[in-house]
Amino acid sequence: MKKAVNTILIIDDEPDVTRAVKLAITIQEPEWEVIEVNDGETGLELIDKEAPDLVLLDLSMPGMHGFEVLEKTRLYSNVPIIILTVVNDELDKVRGLELGADDYIVKPFGNLELLARIRSVLRRVEGIAGPVERIFVSGDLRIDFNRRRVTVNGKEARLTNTEFRLLEVLARNAGQIVPNEVLLNRVWGRDAADEIDYLKVFTYRLRRKIEIDPSQPRLLHTERGVGYWLEKEAPHSNN
Repeated sequence: MKKAVNTILIIDDEPDVTRAVKLAITIQEPEWEVIEVNDGETGLELIDKEAPDLVLLDLSMPGMHGFEVLEKTRLYSNVPIIILTVVNDELDKVRGLELGADDYIVKPFGNLELLARIRSVLRRVEGIAGPVERIFVSGDLRIDFNRRRVTVNGKEARLTNTEFRLLEVLARNAGQIVPNEVLLNRVWGRDAADEIDYLKVFTYRLRRKIEIDPSQPRLLHTERGVGYWLEKEAPHSNN
């Protein structure tokens, strides 16, 4: 059977919400397949079984909470995940991003906004392609752009699609400060121009995966109030 152009999995405990979201998506993108489930346990099973292209995940669900679904998913899958939340709570947003979400949207949201967020994340994933340089090496960090494989000191570092995209932009401009607004535009799109928290959270996540000692970064540096930069030729660690 031919796979749908994109498969979207909605995990939300409110059937009215999942039906409304499914309808909104299928009206705009009739070729997409939309799967709806109403609990975290089933959602986890379908992420593994169906390998969707994107997941819309509600946070406040009885039983398995959305944060738990997110955390368990990231143990084995890099599927893009957009958090759906009714509370415009900064801590929930940051925690969701730290656990591996790619984006979030606050209920109630408009159908056009939802589709724009979904398309933006999917474009980010589909647009990941190797630059002219197929391999980037800086100190203990090695990036194989064609295979989308990152290793640190010979050990593979599993990155989500958004983490890889951010690292790719920094690596393509290694040795130069990439301004915050440029990173936000290149990784998350023009609508994310004011979302500085995205950069704070994702650079924190990247440091945990690519630095030997994240508390004393040797590769990924912050230029406060300006942007971030990646070492072009970092020294090797002694480990």
